[in-house]
Amino acid sequence: MKKNKIIISGGGTGGHIYPGIAIGNCLKNFNPLNQILFVGAFGKMEMKKVPQAGFKIKGLWISGLNRKEWWKNFFLPIKIFVSLFQAFLIWVKFRPDIMIGTGGYASLPILIVGSIFKTKIVIQEQNYLPGISNKILSRFASIIAVAYENMERFFPQNKIILTGNPVRSSLIHSKKEIQTTKKNIPNNKFNLNILVLGGSLGSKKINEVVSNNLIFFKKNKIKLTWQCGKNYFDRYKNLQDKFIKIFPFLEQIEKFYDKCDIIISRAGALTISELCIVGKPSILIPSPNVSENHQFHNAKYLLDKRAAIMIEEKKINNEFILHLEKLLISKIIRKQLSTAIYKLSKPNATKDIVFQINKILADGQRK
Repeated sequence: MKKNKIIISGGGTGGHIYPGIAIGNCLKNFNPLNQILFVGAFGKMEMKKVPQAGFKIKGLWISGLNRKEWWKNFFLPIKIFVSLFQAFLIWVKFRPDIMIGTGGYASLPILIVGSIFKTKIVIQEQNYLPGISNKILSRFASIIAVAYENMERFFPQNKIILTGNPVRSSLIHSKKEIQTTKKNIPNNKFNLNILVLGGSLGSKKINEVVSNNLIFFKKNKIKLTWQCGKNYFDRYKNLQDKFIKIFPFLEQIEKFYDKCDIIISRAGALTISELCIVGKPSILIPSPNVSENHQFHNAKYLLDKRAAIMIEEKKINNEFILHLEKLLISKIIRKQLSTAIYKLSKPNATKDIVFQINKILADGQRK
């Protein structure tokens, strides 16, 4: 096999980093000779997560547009100029055969430089509403791998391939048949297992609504596995008892997915892709504090497909118990949601994306 030089760029959040790592691992497994270099932003989480995954990474002095505190954008034009120069030096030294962008502002400078040198580019878009970087870069891409239908609203239709989002391989390996509730639980009893996910740092609103309704959970003998986030663990850890287990973060989350009957979660792109694969009825509470309000659009897509329940954060106090109680009482609704969300799963996303990348590399070698 020929050694290919590949740049993967994206970052700022786990939603951009982990797909890149999954693609990198798959490329390495397919061809151990592949030389892979990541490009991210100085000071961001990719500078730690990527080396932990066994890959080299170069950092750019770049940041995203701050929409709330506009005065912090004062140095942005300078950062863009400097990052483009840094990206130029990286490209000249590495000379990639292909470049992959997984979104986030870190991918913009290096992929723009790559387009100037006519390097083949593949973009992977995780969300139903694309970010600014991928919208700009789409004009230079050979292929745009997307996770949702109807993305021709944002990208050229002839470049789009529906692949889904890469997810952790351990989740795919542990995937089981759809099972909404335990068979020995009568319909007139709750006694279910609920998994609450507020992200690694935690969600203030989700934590508040869960803590405010602990009496409801205990009264109905609901077993609650509650990932409150490391920022909130000290505040809530003393609320644990035989029904309620509280964690700052859940390692090996596939085990908790498998044991639960209902999931309450944010609506990040990768989380939704995992929820589709595990096929469990879910209540999605999108964060309003994300770029382009993309979590709302991710959750709305599932809502329109009748594959999940969505509660907007501003309505959470009024609607949380109302929707949860419907799920708890009705085994039929749980089954319907479970079946619908599982139909949207794309467990082969990473392999499908890598297949397209290898196809481009092979075409380039024949020329």
